[in-house]
Amino acid sequence: MSTGSGSRALGGDIGGTKTTIAWIGSDGRVTASETYPSRSFANLDSILREFLNTRPGDPEAAVFAVAGPVAEGRSHVTNLPWTISVEAVQAAFDIPRVLLLNDIEALAWAIPRLGAQDLFTLQAGDPSKKGPIAVLAPGTGLGQALLMPLEGDVRVFASEGGHADFAPTDEIQRALLDFLAREYDHVSYERIASGSGLPNIYRFFRDERGVREEPTTERSLLAADDPTPAIIEAALEETSPLCMQTVELFVSVLGAEAGNLALKALATGGVYLGGGLPPRLLPFLKEAPFLDAFRQKGRFKSLMQSIPVHVILQPQAALLGAARFARTQQQEEIRRES
Repeated sequence: MSTGSGSRALGGDIGGTKTTIAWIGSDGRVTASETYPSRSFANLDSILREFLNTRPGDPEAAVFAVAGPVAEGRSHVTNLPWTISVEAVQAAFDIPRVLLLNDIEALAWAIPRLGAQDLFTLQAGDPSKKGPIAVLAPGTGLGQALLMPLEGDVRVFASEGGHADFAPTDEIQRALLDFLAREYDHVSYERIASGSGLPNIYRFFRDERGVREEPTTERSLLAADDPTPAIIEAALEETSPLCMQTVELFVSVLGAEAGNLALKALATGGVYLGGGLPPRLLPFLKEAPFLDAFRQKGRFKSLMQSIPVHVILQPQAALLGAARFARTQQQEEIRRES
């Protein structure tokens, strides 16, 4: 967001688990940031006040990437009891210009600026420079977005595709769907292929399939406020067969849905996995189940093999994308006024 020489803007990446607030320079770079546990705060205002107390300044603008749909300058955060509005932030902090956008939309805006060091490639494929790009981001929820390259520019489309109906691909997944349908009136991909979905898979194997947990991991899970990190840690350390089965099924479902999104978008420019989980689960994503599920699309298997698949490693990608979005919006306004 260009606000003049030496000026600064506030940026935010607001998720169901954590919220990162940062100062963003006029060049679009993050100059200072702090991360907060979202559920420890009543609203975004309280986090902004704490940030400005420790890193004071007078922001001339602000842009926030929000984990939820954005309409008419307002957003109800999907996995938090927060409502965020442009007008409320402007009034509370006397910021002249405030923008909101979906967090996965922000992630998509960052993709053209990411370098090789910011990515881990799972499948090199044969990318088309003019082809659409699909973004899939399992964090607390399952965000999705699409990016369309244009002549010297891009167009980004937000999506709530993570809430589409879960479609099982084998007997175990059909049993999982039946198990979750007894609890939820609508079983979406987000109920499974997300941080909030991992415990659902875990409960399925434990309660429905009778897989027993080893005592040490069981104690860790009982003591945890959020079982998801403990499940992932035990799976990575290979100390719990139950947690390993959970993550293996998670990865398979994520691969199938990444393939679904790639087909719907004809994402010959590539599929990018963002969010908090993929970098942590790289050892599992590199194994066969993920790409097997991604490619198994019947007559279109050869197409799926040609689509690049990358994991985004850059932790501040959403912030960088939000800043780029803000600069683009400002440039469009200048063009309209000229």
